[in-house]
Amino acid sequence: MSRRVVVIGVGNLLRGDDGIGPATVEALRGRVPDDTELVVSDGEPARMLDLWRGADAVVLVEALRTSPARPGELHTLTSAEAAGHALGTASTHAFGLGECLALAEALDQLPPKLVVHAVEVADVALGAGLSPAVRSALPELTERVAATVSQAYECNR
Repeated sequence: MSRRVVVIGVGNLLRGDDGIGPATVEALRGRVPDDTELVVSDGEPARMLDLWRGADAVVLVEALRTSPARPGELHTLTSAEAAGHALGTASTHAFGLGECLALAEALDQLPPKLVVHAVEVADVALGAGLSPAVRSALPELTERVAATVSQAYECNR
């Protein structure tokens, strides 16, 4: 029996540090098993649910806004921990991850395993490029996501 593992890099490459999700997806190419689905999303909840429909494990990579900001700091959250964050306050998107997870739970569409890897960001204003602090976090973030993907496949053995 094979597992369906999906990595979703949430964000927008044209909004500064919000591009960390897509940048991580690119960094993972060739570093995770070939059947791992690597996709980018703008974070819109209905599209997110479509992307992970039928998945055994989902790994989300997301930009996180905090106050006070500690740009480049990494966080790993379970779906319950991510849903526990105040709705609408942590994401860089109009609808945050909390709303997305609440919708998935209400529709009974949460995947069996969901892990969120988030990095605190500095600047999400229009303009390409990650800030130095967030760019320096990319290698460790990529390692953490790759390890989570490996663990998801190991659960099947």
